[in-house]
Amino acid sequence: MAHKTSIVNFSLLAGVALTLFSGLACAQSSVTLYGIVDAGLLYTSKTANSSTGENSGKQFSFIDSGSTPSSFGMEGTEDLGGGLKAKFKLENGFSTANGGAGISNGNFFGRQAWVSLQSNLGELKTGLQFSPFFLALYRLDPRGLSTFGSSSVIYADSVVATGVFASNAVSYTSPVIAGFTGSVLYALGGEAGNFSAGRNYSADLMYDNGTLMIDVAFYSGNPGGTAQTPVPTDVGFTGRMLGASYKFDSLTFKASFTSYKISGSFSNNVYGGGINYDITPALNVNGGMWYTIDRNNSSNHSILAAVGTQYFLSRSTSLYGQIGVVNNHGKMDTGLSVNGATQEIAGTSVGTVVGIRHLF
Repeated sequence: MAHKTSIVNFSLLAGVALTLFSGLACAQSSVTLYGIVDAGLLYTSKTANSSTGENSGKQFSFIDSGSTPSSFGMEGTEDLGGGLKAKFKLENGFSTANGGAGISNGNFFGRQAWVSLQSNLGELKTGLQFSPFFLALYRLDPRGLSTFGSSSVIYADSVVATGVFASNAVSYTSPVIAGFTGSVLYALGGEAGNFSAGRNYSADLMYDNGTLMIDVAFYSGNPGGTAQTPVPTDVGFTGRMLGASYKFDSLTFKASFTSYKISGSFSNNVYGGGINYDITPALNVNGGMWYTIDRNNSSNHSILAAVGTQYFLSRSTSLYGQIGVVNNHGKMDTGLSVNGATQEIAGTSVGTVVGIRHLF
């Protein structure tokens, strides 16, 4: 009888332990799949010839990511106890036009591929990630950094993907303290005989009280290095940004100043601003304007302006329409769209894009 009782007790204990540990494992870790599928139709009144730089005429084309970069990825979190969490993210950029690589550095997980530790002391992140400078650009763009008619076009025209997708990087982001948050990033470069080649670093300091946000960011990167990617991410440049936003309920005003100083090339200042307004939970309108001037030659300058609207058919699916105009003087070649019209010729060009976006 005693022998049977011990067997019953052992089975009961084993079952309880298994239940507890199974519940603990479920509570401590999770993995989520997510993505964006975005496709649009683009029209521009002029098209810059990539070989001659002259006007090739009007264009009407199907483009990927008319508003937001198409992407898919996975992210996960594990609770390590004591307020400490391990996190990871793998994110791919793809094209709805042909199924190939989309807005990324050209690699399979060319948008993000990192692992981090997070606690109440902040987050330490290692791997391919967005730089603090680029994230500040996103926060201060009144059009949500749309791939059409926003500061993202000026960024891509200036330095392609450098500073967006930072390879071989280590970063630290502080917790929020009295409304302030700071971030620093250091990306290792180096090549045989030149330790500093491709090395870059970035920093950001933001204050946000829910109504007023002030953001200042910095980026400095050397050309070259061993982190070569299919889409250039090794342009040597120094970037600075200062901006602010103010929110009245569903209406937000944003303004910013950004400078791009390219090694051995141009030095541009960009002054921008605009509004973002949620008319209803299902309807958003926004508009922005950016003036770019070459500090080395003021005859080179441009004005880019765009407005857009997005209507949500559901929480996941929306339709959008955008219209923009750019006026280039001198050698300035500011474009209208990251895809299909990154650069435009001198004079005035008009463009529009309509499309559909789905989140999952």
